[in-house]
Amino acid sequence: MEKFTLGVEEEYMVIDPVTRELKSHDQKIVEIASQVLKDHVKAEMHQAVVEVGTGICNNVEEARHDISRLRKYVAEVAASLNLKIGAAGTHPISHWSTQLITPNPRYDEIVNEMQEAARSNLIFGLHVHVGIADKNMAIHIMNTVRYFLPHVYALSANSPFWEGRNTGFKSFRTKVFDKFPRTGIPEYFNDWDDYKNYINLLIKTSCIDNAKKIWWDVRVHPFFDTIEFRICDVPLRVEETIAIAALFQALVAKLYKLRMQNMSFIMYNRALINENKWRASRYGIDGKLIDFGKQQQVDTRALLMELIDFVDDVVDELGSRQAINDVRKILEHGTGADRQLKVYEQTKSLERVVDYITEQTLVGV
Repeated sequence: MEKFTLGVEEEYMVIDPVTRELKSHDQKIVEIASQVLKDHVKAEMHQAVVEVGTGICNNVEEARHDISRLRKYVAEVAASLNLKIGAAGTHPISHWSTQLITPNPRYDEIVNEMQEAARSNLIFGLHVHVGIADKNMAIHIMNTVRYFLPHVYALSANSPFWEGRNTGFKSFRTKVFDKFPRTGIPEYFNDWDDYKNYINLLIKTSCIDNAKKIWWDVRVHPFFDTIEFRICDVPLRVEETIAIAALFQALVAKLYKLRMQNMSFIMYNRALINENKWRASRYGIDGKLIDFGKQQQVDTRALLMELIDFVDDVVDELGSRQAINDVRKILEHGTGADRQLKVYEQTKSLERVVDYITEQTLVGV
């Protein structure tokens, strides 16, 4: 039986508390924090970004403990350098063109190839790994789980502002990332061999040098025995991160269970799923997604309640009922984007929105 272990990675903004702008920390946060956190803290391509990653967690409560500790420690190190960290998919006011790139041969190569697409990719995501050793099963689950990606993505929406403007999107982050190749909802693959042949062809023809340059919304990880979900904005609060991680874990466990019972969820093609992804990006949980079975639009909130019901029979075994219940809290209080927009409505100040982000980032840690 698969254990469905969890790994959670979050990307944070580094913020100047006076100007509220993004600020290069010259990798000092990583240097200091890594003395305690080792390789659980990393530099990113832009110098105003810090990434953290948990160890392999046996359940969501371990993941909650780990990610809380990482947020707290990185925030303390930042404070010692007169900086703050923030968890949101985009920074409300900073412009990417003023931000420095981290000196590193890998990043130099990406910038050289991608040019402005890479330089402007100043975004902050949440990546959730769910452990699964059987690669053919992992491909089957990747194919099937694509349908649910827009639903969970809508829950994570936390990037309404970009370069000082209200974009009109609840999650503008993926609009920025769409400029990269090999992003978005992946194609259907027959099996692990089919997937490997695709990767090998790209490597052979010098499109990529390794499979980590596949940046899809979900991927079977090239080096770990995991399915990695990459579609979500980094949420404001730890409890939201854990609710989303629990939902992804439960989906993997449920689809695995169906397959073991010789059943399957209907596979939908990528073009249809993309319609829902666009809606999730634009409206978050306040819009409608298409229920392709019924062939009609349904409130996103109603579909999320259906999704909670769909995974209900696996959550107790996973020990994640409390975390899954926190999904209802997001539906009740709004996503990070909804709450950012509310602060902006009340204050008419994007600086206040930045303050709100930095405050919320440390709630519950």
